[in-house]
Amino acid sequence: MTITINEKETREHLLSNETKNLIHVKGRVPGGTRAWWKEASVYQIYPASFCDSNGDGLGDIPGIISKVDYLKNFGVDVVWLSPVVNHTSDQHAWFQESRSSKSSPLRDWYIWRPPTYDAQGNRHPPNNWASIFGGSAWEYDAVTDEYYLHLFCAEQPDLNWENPNVVSAVHDVIRFWLDKGVDGFRMDVINVISKTPGLPDAPITVESSTYQPAMVHYANGPRLHEHLRGLRAILDQYDAFSVGEMPWVRDPDDILQAVGASRKELNMIFQFDIVDMDGGPSDKFAKAPWSLQTLRDIVGKWQTCMIERDGWNALFLENHDQPRSISRFASDRPEFRIHAAKMLATFLALQSGTLFIYQGQELGMANLPKDWSLEEFKDVETINYMNDVVKVSKIKGQAFYDQALEVVRAKARDNSRSPFQWDATKNAGFSSGTPWMRVNDDYIHCNAQSQVNDPQSVFAFWQNILRLRRKVMDVFVYGDFKFLDVKDENICAYQRSHPVAGRAVVFCNFSQHPVSWIVPDEVQILCDLENLVLRSYDTAVSLQSISPGTKRGIQFRPYEAMVFFSK
Repeated sequence: MTITINEKETREHLLSNETKNLIHVKGRVPGGTRAWWKEASVYQIYPASFCDSNGDGLGDIPGIISKVDYLKNFGVDVVWLSPVVNHTSDQHAWFQESRSSKSSPLRDWYIWRPPTYDAQGNRHPPNNWASIFGGSAWEYDAVTDEYYLHLFCAEQPDLNWENPNVVSAVHDVIRFWLDKGVDGFRMDVINVISKTPGLPDAPITVESSTYQPAMVHYANGPRLHEHLRGLRAILDQYDAFSVGEMPWVRDPDDILQAVGASRKELNMIFQFDIVDMDGGPSDKFAKAPWSLQTLRDIVGKWQTCMIERDGWNALFLENHDQPRSISRFASDRPEFRIHAAKMLATFLALQSGTLFIYQGQELGMANLPKDWSLEEFKDVETINYMNDVVKVSKIKGQAFYDQALEVVRAKARDNSRSPFQWDATKNAGFSSGTPWMRVNDDYIHCNAQSQVNDPQSVFAFWQNILRLRRKVMDVFVYGDFKFLDVKDENICAYQRSHPVAGRAVVFCNFSQHPVSWIVPDEVQILCDLENLVLRSYDTAVSLQSISPGTKRGIQFRPYEAMVFFSK
């Protein structure tokens, strides 16, 4: 769903293509391993929470269209509106027909199974698979006395990709949008479209639960790569790209099977190592410690792997399924918030890969207030989890409940789904009606109107980063990647280099304290004020001579970031 956004006819073109979901600036000619989608900066919109044009409390397509000038001014190349192909809504015409009768021609477009019965005649689901959001992955439908599979919500029945008619129909949908000008698709949980034949029970790994995690039977199934190649064959005809969401995949070899250039499957994927590093092995609401070394290890693994083995990274810290990065990986306290947001932007945006920015990230939007009651939370994952916590806390006590609530407040998907904060008026300018979800209380201080014309704002800093990334593309998009000083507990430092275009170093202080740091020998000569191209504080960078004429050091302020570049 693509529209050129740097031409005069932008608005007219958008108005005639209201349902497009990708907008990008074309014109770059791929050469060798170059591609326009590698160079692009992508802005993700969560439609329900972006802009409500008619006052019904829900964001909509006309609302998005009304903000195209904002997106153009910000400087992104692509706009992504969240689509889905593993499942549909239970209100979709396909599913409504499928559930109408067992003889329906669309019955086998979804995964239906008869109940099982125990010795006492009690009805049970067809197998023991657990839904990602709790309970059984099967929903009983009395209309035909059968269950249908839903790995996620009951309102999201899984399509049956074993049926060639389903595959053909999905291909038709993709062609429909490509013919209208769409330039790519983000494919939701794409690695679960192929399940183990026969849908056997999952191994019992959670003794206390009736239903078991079954990723072994639906993640990276036997026909996944066949289906991905089929999708890619269509996209290549249009010079369009795909980014796949692939949870439960950690091994670079497995991921390169899907994104290696020679494989002709996906162009890139969202892998979850960073956003999972503070959780448990099977529970996102578990709480695990992480360090800067943990983060460096993950980034180094994927940067090196993709560069050396001809894959490609999708760079992100936020999306509609994750809490706000500033609250999660830095600090949203008033005295640190602006600098922390700028530091994280610097850390992320200058790595090798296609950059994905989530709505509000460019403003430094933060998690929901900690004093909000659970009644304010809307997401089914959060609600189901806390319902289970309530049951368990009757045995384990109040301390268990309080600890679970603390982690939920930090990690709930609701944190990223609150309405976009456009201005300081009622409802943050999102809606003239009652928003479907309450606006974050801090919109008075954090909003787009207050930042777009402020050269020191988070918004302006992101604009500068996007300009720098575009200006020195050979280095920041296509260059090599190397970490510097991998043992420091506060400073994340990496080098980007290109044999012709030059060399850059990126320094980020992940600490809320001042840090004195000696510049590594290999980049001492580069760290001169005349080479400083980006800084997160509006006052001078503090370069110091550590020993006369030999060593240069930097006195970092809390969450300070800077970039040096030289040809």
